[in-house]
Amino acid sequence: MGDLLARPQGTRGKVHDVTPDSAGWGYVGFGLYRLEPGDRVAETTGTREVILVLVEGRARLTAAGIAFGEMGERMDVFEKTPPHCLYVPNGSNWSAEATTSCTLAVCSAPGKGGHPVRRLGPDGITLTPRGKGANTRFVNNIAMEMQEVADSLLVTEVFTPAGNWSSYPSHRHDEDDFPRMTYLEETYYMRLNPAQGFGVQRVYTEDGSLDETMAVRNHDVTLVPKGHHPCGVPYGYEMYYLNVMAGPLRKWRFRNDPDHDWIYQRDL
Repeated sequence: MGDLLARPQGTRGKVHDVTPDSAGWGYVGFGLYRLEPGDRVAETTGTREVILVLVEGRARLTAAGIAFGEMGERMDVFEKTPPHCLYVPNGSNWSAEATTSCTLAVCSAPGKGGHPVRRLGPDGITLTPRGKGANTRFVNNIAMEMQEVADSLLVTEVFTPAGNWSSYPSHRHDEDDFPRMTYLEETYYMRLNPAQGFGVQRVYTEDGSLDETMAVRNHDVTLVPKGHHPCGVPYGYEMYYLNVMAGPLRKWRFRNDPDHDWIYQRDL
C-alpha cells in the first residue's frame, strides 16, 4: 500500500497532484492550486471529467469554450457559505485566472460525455447538519448521488466542529457489490482553523492488513484506497475537508465496522 498522506508541495501554484497512477488505483484524481491575483492556470481534461471547486477566493473561469466570468464568494473556507463550482466534461479545456488570492481544487474521475459543462452552486447547496453529539458535522453536498450532474464524480464538503469526529461511525465502501456496497476510492483535502491546528485520521481494514493513523495538518491530502476511515479534530480547532469519491458505479453505499455499528443503530 502506498503512502496515504500527501503534504503540499509549496505554497503557490499546483501544490497537490494526486493521479490514479501516483495513488495506485483506478478512478480518483485530485489537484490543488494556490493562486495569487493574476496567476493563470489551464488544463485539458482528456478522458476525465472535472469538478472545479473554488475553496476560497475568486477567479475568472473558462471551460469548454464558455467564459463563466468571475466566480467565487467566500474569502475564507471557514465562512461555511456554499462554494462556487464548475463541472467540466471529458474532452474539454479549462482555464482559471485568479482575481484574488484563491484556492482552487481540481476533482477528477473517468468521464463518459454524459453531462455538459455547467455551474454547480452556490444555488442548490445548503449546509446541512449530520450526526449527533460529538459526532455532529455540517455538510455541503456539491455533487452527490442525488445530484445527477456527473458521470463518475461524487464531491462534498464537510465542516467538523472543535472536539468532534467525522466519517464516523467507521464505515467502508471498498467492494463492488451493489446494492450492499459500492467500490469508491476517496481523497480528503484538509483545512484547520486556526491554521496551526491538527486533526487525526485512521484508515484500517477489519482484518488488520491495513491500519494507519495519520496526523493531518492544514492543506494536507489523505487517500483512502480501502477500509474504514474516521477522522477527528481536537478541542480548540475546527476541521474542513473536501471529499472526492469515484468508482465503477456513481452510488454511495457503505457498511459500518461491526464493532462500532451499535453507535449508528442507537442514533438512528
